[in-house]
Amino acid sequence: MESQFDSFAPLAARMRPATVDDFVGQDHLLSEGRALRALITSGSLSSIVLWGPAGTGKTTLANIIASTTEAHFEAMSAVSAGVAEVRKQIQAARDRLGQHDRRTVLFLDEIHRFNKAQQDALLPAVENGWIVLVGATTENPGFEINSPLMSRSLLFRLESLTDEDIKEIMRRALADGERGLGGLDVTIAQDALDHIAERSGGDARSALNVLEAAAMIA
Repeated sequence: MESQFDSFAPLAARMRPATVDDFVGQDHLLSEGRALRALITSGSLSSIVLWGPAGTGKTTLANIIASTTEAHFEAMSAVSAGVAEVRKQIQAARDRLGQHDRRTVLFLDEIHRFNKAQQDALLPAVENGWIVLVGATTENPGFEINSPLMSRSLLFRLESLTDEDIKEIMRRALADGERGLGGLDVTIAQDALDHIAERSGGDARSALNVLEAAAMIA
């Protein structure tokens, strides 16, 4: 059920897909028989690194992994989090696993911002299965993430969304009366959608932000 706070969230957050089937784009990873889809739908929980440009679905995929496998979800940003917070989350995950037999998906955005010592703090938790790490990065993990951590994680590379992907995401937002803009008496011309998609650079979040602003002034 949507909370009062959810209703004030940006359109991109409200329209975040909840299942693999609702996800638009990344067919090379999520089509039937592809590796990441198989990993998610099988219920297998392995630590992974998602490498790709902004707005391609890294945060969304982390949420889908947690919800599909009924794991607890925690999100952190490597920009603001330190070792103390990481250790606190790891201890909470260990307690959750021991007391409730429930695993924790720890989503670490911009993992490349962590230095070696900060990344090393994650190793015991990943190695022992106390957390399922989903690291997100826009930078080449071969240069930015420690080899021991990479060797314990699966790497998936996400691609920029195509213009058609972006337009499909916007069409869904315009049609959705509960989470999107479908409840508004607004029409966005097709050429405007084409323009937004072309200017988005494959970033769905950016496109939805522009679409929401356009709908508010239409």
